Amino acid sequence: MGVDVLTEVVIDRPVVVVAEYVTDPSHAPEWYANIESVRWRGELPVVVGAQMEFVARFLGRRLVYTYEVTELNAHHRLVMRTAQGPFPMETTYEWAPIVGAATRMTLRNRGEPSGLAGMAAPLVSAAVRRANAKDLATLKTLLESR
Repeated sequence: MGVDVLTEVVIDRPVVVVAEYVTDPSHAPEWYANIESVRWRGELPVVVGAQMEFVARFLGRRLVYTYEVTELNAHHRLVMRTAQGPFPMETTYEWAPIVGAATRMTLRNRGEPSGLAGMAAPLVSAAVRRANAKDLATLKTLLESR
């Protein structure tokens, strides 16, 4: 059984503001509670093929993994994948304008945990869902206060 968690939030800021902030993964430690740091591999800006190393804490474990950008449609969609560690993951961000100058942002995490994490996929899904809801609430507060 895999993990497939979709979370969304409405942020009272234009799509361009939300997408440009989130598309720069160096901002991730500011709004993701579990992300400790991000280190670029290569040159900015974010383009398909760009790689960045994330250091995170999840379910009490320290994780180091490299994401690669596999799809980028400016101000609409960003997809990153990692094949490392016990939890290979694909993360997708999507942004859509809604009434006024607000943005509906979705965050989707999909993966096939292996080993012990694979047996605990329902628990991992629940933990990802809780973490994503908190992180998107933080992002909303951060961007709406600017």
